[in-house]
Amino acid sequence: MKGLLFSLLLALNTLAVAATDSAIRAENPQAAETPPGAKTGAVYLDIVNTGQPDRLLGAEAKDVAGSIELHTTLLEGTLMKMRELEAVDLAGGQTTSLKPGGLHVMLIDLKQSLQAGQSFPLTLHLEKAGTLQVTVPVVKREAMMDAMPQQGHGHPEHGKP
Repeated sequence: MKGLLFSLLLALNTLAVAATDSAIRAENPQAAETPPGAKTGAVYLDIVNTGQPDRLLGAEAKDVAGSIELHTTLLEGTLMKMRELEAVDLAGGQTTSLKPGGLHVMLIDLKQSLQAGQSFPLTLHLEKAGTLQVTVPVVKREAMMDAMPQQGHGHPEHGKP
C-alpha cells in the first residue's frame, strides 16, 4: 500500500513540474490605453509554442473586465468587423501573434479605463498546457495605432469611412 501511495505521489509531482515547465510562453503583451468611460479594450501578445499543438480557449482578468472574449478582425468590403472565436489554434513549433487588426483578446465591461504606464494580470486558459499567467502593460494608443492596417478600418456603427 505504501508503494502504491508513493508511486501516486511521484506521478502527481511529475505532472505538477510538467505544468510549470510549459512549452508555451507569452511574449510582448500589451494593451492600449482607453478613453475615460470606455467599456471595451484589447490585449495583444505573441504566444510562442515550442511544443505540441494546443489551443487558447479563453482568458480572464477579473480585476479589469467583467468578461473576456477571443476575437478576430476581418475586412468585409471596406469595413473591419470583429468576430468572436471559440478558441485560437496554437500550432506546435510556431508563434501565434495577437495584434491590432487581427486576433486579439477583447476586454468587455471594463471596470475602469486602462491608463498608459499601468499593468494588470491576465490568465490565459490553454486546452492542454493549463493556465499561463501574463502581466500586461498598458501603452499609449498612438503606439498601437501605428501597428494597425491603414486601409478600410471604418466601423459599421459610424457609417462608411
